[in-house]
Amino acid sequence: MVSTLKRWLIGRPLKSTELGEQRLNKKKALAILSSDALSSVAYGPEQILLVLITISAAAFWYSIPIGMGVLVLLLALILSYRQIIFAYPHGGGAYVVSKQNLGTYPGLIAGGSLLVDYILTVAVSVSAGTDAITSAFPALHAHTVSIAVVFVILITILNLRGLTESASILAYPVYLFVLALFILIGAGLYNILTGGVSPGLHAPIGTPVAGISLFLLLRAFASGSSALTGVEAISNAIPNFKDPAPNNAAKTLMAMGAILALLFSGIVFLAYYYGIVPKAEVTVVSQIAEQTFGRNFMYFFIQGTTALILILAANTGYSAFPLLAVNLAKDKFIPRMFTVRGDRLGYSNGIIILGFLSILLILASKGQTEELIPLYAVGVFIPFTLSQTGMMIKWIRQKPEGWVLKLIINTTGALISFTVTMMFFLTKLAQVWPVFVFLPLIVYLFNRIKKHYEAVSEQLRLTTCEPAVPIEGNVVILPVAGLTHVVEHSLNYAKSLSADQIIAVFVPFEREAGAQFEEKWSKWQPDVRLVTLHSPYRSIIQPLSKFIDVVQRKASESHYQVTVIIPQFIPKKGWHNILHNQTSFMIRAHLLYRKDVIVTTVPYHLKK
Repeated sequence: MVSTLKRWLIGRPLKSTELGEQRLNKKKALAILSSDALSSVAYGPEQILLVLITISAAAFWYSIPIGMGVLVLLLALILSYRQIIFAYPHGGGAYVVSKQNLGTYPGLIAGGSLLVDYILTVAVSVSAGTDAITSAFPALHAHTVSIAVVFVILITILNLRGLTESASILAYPVYLFVLALFILIGAGLYNILTGGVSPGLHAPIGTPVAGISLFLLLRAFASGSSALTGVEAISNAIPNFKDPAPNNAAKTLMAMGAILALLFSGIVFLAYYYGIVPKAEVTVVSQIAEQTFGRNFMYFFIQGTTALILILAANTGYSAFPLLAVNLAKDKFIPRMFTVRGDRLGYSNGIIILGFLSILLILASKGQTEELIPLYAVGVFIPFTLSQTGMMIKWIRQKPEGWVLKLIINTTGALISFTVTMMFFLTKLAQVWPVFVFLPLIVYLFNRIKKHYEAVSEQLRLTTCEPAVPIEGNVVILPVAGLTHVVEHSLNYAKSLSADQIIAVFVPFEREAGAQFEEKWSKWQPDVRLVTLHSPYRSIIQPLSKFIDVVQRKASESHYQVTVIIPQFIPKKGWHNILHNQTSFMIRAHLLYRKDVIVTTVPYHLKK
């Protein structure tokens, strides 16, 4: 039943030879890998206004120069990540760049930041999409968390079905969103040019505003830069592109940058000209759409596509998180299970873990992820800064042709990214302080995992391992619970091993039961020694464990191996297992951690 449900949800397994068919062309890749960056247009401009409103609505004209500053940073990042794509065509993005050029610890900081950031991407994007839905339908506010969790589950299942299939489905909402916003911006500009919008709704550019300061402007710039989250995703996911992968990735990155610049600048300008004031339960895009079209079909079309892309922006995390996890796992900093491809050739373990952690975050924040946006942004600007700095070091060391221009681009990106990062720490410490907790913990955990793998490798290597102790004989211990076909089957197997000694062990809770069993055993198997261990505290494992210790100590003196054979019957149907005590399973689980004891399970399959 479970297998049938799995096939229905994620589809038939794919052969390894079909991997090439799962790679993305530029159109699908743009939709899948740009959804996070493009969706941030829905809240990036709003973050600028939320800072400026602390002075007054007259300060909103500063959103224009601040927006231009964000576009300069976007240009620097796009050009820089284009260089990273060609310099590191196998993907890995900020993690690989930082590790190779700055060292292991900067690489781990970049990798750890991005792993957490992709979890935040899913949680923030889905919650923001849910907010867009509840803005249009206020009656749904009470169900925000449930709606968000359902969306995460659906996106997780969709990604488990495979990259190509998820891209084919998710491309339509992304392009519909881009179309909807271009229509909104075009209609808004037309209304402005034809006098349909009163110039009195906003303060003219250059209006003096009391209380404004450079610090506040930098704070607004840092907040608006949250619109650039997701720009790095394409450089992480180069292996997902069709060949030639680097060229296709670079073209997709440039297209994403151009679309993002047009949409961001358009929304910033319309929000300023319309005099939009950010509200708790109505988004800025919602207000612009309502003032442009009224609450008609176009308004709901824009709200619907905005909600969809905000939700589907989570898919950027699902595309980039597993690939980043693969790079970390190959370097032995996280579990190797992240390198395993699933039935549909995707890295399903990474997809499932990402979905699970995102749901936990949504539940913990009760779907109110606005406070997470600064943490979300700083989590990506740290890797931005490290990757740009890493590329600077690369060009200085290698000095390839045209390296001076490349160095200038990366230096510009590094300085602006560092400034934004510092502004987040200075102005939003109350929201971003967890960075100082989880980043050291993640780096510590990475190193502990690495040391474990190194220790395992050292112990398993033939050239460094201790020489194996010769085995002169074998003593078999067979726990028994009665005279059954299960015991008979296991006993026959034990005899086939040519063991030097077979000891059956029975653990009764009452002495009378022990005496009765000994009498029956002597008649059934007189040639096999039976040891009865009375257990007044009704424990089977404790007396059995002590007996094995005694036998093992004596056996080791003669270089004998102790083998414990555990009889176990297997019900015909899986659900029948809950009707039984699973004693054999508990004994096996306990003994597996005993040194120098071999545990063998002999299954006996029931027929009905």
